[in-house]
Amino acid sequence: MMHMTFYLSRNVTLLFSSCQTDSWISYALTLLACFIFSIFYQYMEDRCLCFKLLSTSAASNTTNGTAVDATPLLNKKIFAGSSRWNVGRVAGAVQFGINSAIGYFFMLAIMSFNGGVFVAIVVGLAVGYLLFRSGDDEQVVVVENPCACA
Repeated sequence: MMHMTFYLSRNVTLLFSSCQTDSWISYALTLLACFIFSIFYQYMEDRCLCFKLLSTSAASNTTNGTAVDATPLLNKKIFAGSSRWNVGRVAGAVQFGINSAIGYFFMLAIMSFNGGVFVAIVVGLAVGYLLFRSGDDEQVVVVENPCACA
C-alpha cells in the first residue's frame, strides 16, 4: 500500500516495483544514490546555463582588427538557411530535456513519502547548488522558467 504521509522506514519502493529496499545497507545505498544524483542535477543545471550563455552571447571577439568566433562548435549552423538551428541551441534543448526528466524523477521519488529519500534529495540539491552554482565571480543569470524541475 502506498503511504500518503511521511514515514521513516528502511522499507521503501523507489520509482519502480523492482527497486525495493529491505535492509539497512540497501536503504543507505538508495539514499546515497539520491544524494549523488541530486548533486549531478545541479551540475547539469549549471552546464545548461553555460550553454545558454554561450549560444546566445555575441560570439565574436576582435583580434588584430579581424572578427574571431569564440565558440565555433556552438555556432555552427545545422541547416544552411536557418539562423535558429545551431549546435548550441540543439545541445541546450537536449540538455533541458535530460534535466527535466531528472527533475520529474526526483518529484516521483519524493512522492514515495519516505523521510530519508526526501532529506537525501533536498540536501543533495543544496550541496550541488553550493558546489556548482553559488560562485561569487559568476554573472547573475535570470532564468525565464522558475520551475524547480525544468
